[in-house]
Amino acid sequence: MIAKVSGREAEVLAAVGARLSNAQIASRLHISVRTVESHVSSLLRKYGVRDRQALAALAVQEGSQEGQPLGLPVALTSFVGREREREAVLEAFGASRLVTLLGPGGVGKTRLATVILSSHPTGGAFVDLVPARDDFVTQAAAMVLGVTERAGQPLEDAVVERLGHHRTLLVLDNCEHVLDAAAGFAGRLLAACPGTRILVTSRERLGVQGERTVPLAPLPLDSDAEALFLDRATAADPEFGADRALLTEICSRLDGVPLAIELAAARSASLGASGLLAALDDTLRLLTGGRVADERHRSLRAVIGWSYELLDEEEKALLRRLSMFCGAFDLAAATALTSDGRPGAVTDVLGRLVDKSLVVHRHGRESRWQLLRIVRAFAGERLRSDDDHGDVRLRHLRWAADTASAMEERLSAARRTGAETVSDWRREFDAVADDLRAALAAAPTGPGGPAHRLARSLGHLAYGRRFLAEAQSHYRQAAERAPTPSEAARDLRSAADCSLDTISGQHVFDLLLASAEQAHRAGEGDTRAVALARAVETAGRFLASFPDGIAAERLRDLLAEAVRAGDPGDPVVAAALAAAAAWIERPAAFDPDPAMAATALATARATGDPVLISAGLDAVATAAVRAGRYRDAHRLTGERLALLSEMDRDDPRAAIEIVDTLHVACTDAIVAGDLPAAIAAGRLMLADDLAGDHPYISASRLIPALVLSGDLVEAVEYGGRMWDGWERAGRPAAGWLLPSVSAVALAYGLLDDRRSYRLWRSRAGVVVGSARAGQSRLSSFGAFVDARAAVHSGDLSDAAGLVERAFADFPMGRYEAYARAAGAELAVVAGLTDARERLAAAASAAGENGWATACLARATGRLHADPEALAASVMGWERIGARLERAHTLLLLPHRAEEGRAASAQEG
Repeated sequence: MIAKVSGREAEVLAAVGARLSNAQIASRLHISVRTVESHVSSLLRKYGVRDRQALAALAVQEGSQEGQPLGLPVALTSFVGREREREAVLEAFGASRLVTLLGPGGVGKTRLATVILSSHPTGGAFVDLVPARDDFVTQAAAMVLGVTERAGQPLEDAVVERLGHHRTLLVLDNCEHVLDAAAGFAGRLLAACPGTRILVTSRERLGVQGERTVPLAPLPLDSDAEALFLDRATAADPEFGADRALLTEICSRLDGVPLAIELAAARSASLGASGLLAALDDTLRLLTGGRVADERHRSLRAVIGWSYELLDEEEKALLRRLSMFCGAFDLAAATALTSDGRPGAVTDVLGRLVDKSLVVHRHGRESRWQLLRIVRAFAGERLRSDDDHGDVRLRHLRWAADTASAMEERLSAARRTGAETVSDWRREFDAVADDLRAALAAAPTGPGGPAHRLARSLGHLAYGRRFLAEAQSHYRQAAERAPTPSEAARDLRSAADCSLDTISGQHVFDLLLASAEQAHRAGEGDTRAVALARAVETAGRFLASFPDGIAAERLRDLLAEAVRAGDPGDPVVAAALAAAAAWIERPAAFDPDPAMAATALATARATGDPVLISAGLDAVATAAVRAGRYRDAHRLTGERLALLSEMDRDDPRAAIEIVDTLHVACTDAIVAGDLPAAIAAGRLMLADDLAGDHPYISASRLIPALVLSGDLVEAVEYGGRMWDGWERAGRPAAGWLLPSVSAVALAYGLLDDRRSYRLWRSRAGVVVGSARAGQSRLSSFGAFVDARAAVHSGDLSDAAGLVERAFADFPMGRYEAYARAAGAELAVVAGLTDARERLAAAASAAGENGWATACLARATGRLHADPEALAASVMGWERIGARLERAHTLLLLPHRAEEGRAASAQEG
């Protein structure tokens, strides 16, 4: 089983496989035992195994597979020659990380690339671009690498994240028909992944700066060409024998082109060497007008034509029809293109075509077949001249639509069964995806029919595969092909749903308005009302995704339209209208009206729809946050988390509720002081296949919770990933990163690394500078960090100023309780005259925040030398799982100081 793990997790996994204890692993990796426990828990979850013993067994299996290339085609025949070219490729890689094998079709570029990849010491991946179109080069690589798109992270960025700094060889095979797209993709990887080398096979160079080329000539005569012919001929007829001069003459006729040699050798059993030479001599002269050394590709096509003419009519007909498939196909697919639809007959003909080397049999979990690209091109030309070409195209389109519909049903079943079945489903989808896409692209324009059904199904399937931008595109194509305005409205709503949080909010807003317009044309008032209300709610609720905002007056007008269009007695309409009204009632941005939010939640609950209920809970929770009722907000978000299990994860309509819930759950728990819930929510988000593992968003939610809990080493590891990911993304405006960046600074401060502490505090300023005006409101966490770091370091030179800042009036200061508690403790440690007043003020702000309460108990113990208050602080830290703070507090109790030193050493 392949799971995406961090470098540190891979080290822990290997140590588990070596049967080391957590303490031994911690000592070897110089991390705390608690951090080891955290990594082991994460690995158990990612690999879906129950216990440490199973994880150890899996670690051994993973270790045995390390370095094995992904997607490498299985070699069914021996490899002959090419020693010089192999050396040339390795030499070229010494000067460049991009090498292109150049040569005409059939010369053996793909086979040589697979041999080079199979011997690469650090592994890699083979990406077959034969079936790909320009728009799907990234998908082809993602499917091989096991990468999916996450909310807010384009698929290409996910591929870059997957390759990272690892030393990897990536083969991009058969690029000539997607040259521009392949060049752009390769250029991005080379710039962002310094450890990645790329080997390209193509008839033309990519034209990327620094590219080195290795021309691939035909096999030399009097050596490799004859050896290849003899190997393949003997495979077809073990009794085959021929004079060496005769073999050389045959290979000379074939210009040493490997594919031509293999096609001719496949006929040697029936014709014999002398008969084969006579046939080739006559046919090549007839078809090419005489052999010309510079026209080897024409000679190859001539040999394919000769092989084709030797087929019987049944074989010719099937070969022509099979040219509709751009990738590998199974027996059912091949049968769907025939007129009689008898699998047994198709199997027999397929076997004969394989024997004649015109079709390749791919062995795997199930039998699949494929035409080599040049054979497919030849057969496709013949098909286009057939009278039944239109019928075959229609059969292919219907096969694609039926296959996509069947895969939708299997997706639902797979999701119910579990992660391993979903992984199997994804492999099934990957096997047919290119043909489904090609069928849609080639479908006749116009509304209705199988093309619309295919486009809609592909939207659903791409979403289930977590190709989110592709899903949105297919749904838009479905809307263009919809047979009725009603269907178009549905398709456009799906496009809006699956593109939310992956494209700008304005784009989503426009799609919802387009859906409403189609519903108006269809005379469906309720559908129109829901789409308009959703557009209004989106603009009010997800303000950050609207760079220019939407005028309040326009939103009120749209809501009025929705009210007029829909039936308020319909529960779904009522819920949509109430949610929209709650978010735009007040003049301030992102400030839902509490009473109207409560109404929105009540109307949503009446529908029983978990998606609508989650949206209603978010409105009420946001109103609670605005009022400073953080425990209430945390409780409400907990309800949202519980609803996730009731949502269809493969329905785009649920996307934003899943993503938004996971985004806010960790933060709400931190603000409320519930660190165990914050850690659990953060890890849940990291593991989620929609929201998790974003290069900087996901980790940013968890980092403050890790630092507050004392998991400092893990926090700084995530911090480095977060910062690198943010920089790779071009440092977009992200003021909400400030608490996480500040938390990393605190982690370094508690680790007594003052240099790194100063670096990350300066980075907090960089993040604020990149944000839009107004996002500096999160500086309450920065004030907390500075006060807590000063207490730990004993640097009291600016204690009064830091305390004053900690007690500042922060607009929407979510972390005010933390800042004031740390500020009060600093006032006590520094001996400030107003320390008692600061303690009292901080206590009134602490509320039910467990961290602040424990901190204030420690400050009180310091102020009064009260061991009971210090013991209460220790218990408070234990309740919320703040192990390092507990250890530091134990140091203040003389009779438990030794225990504190041991705990500090373990956690640090």
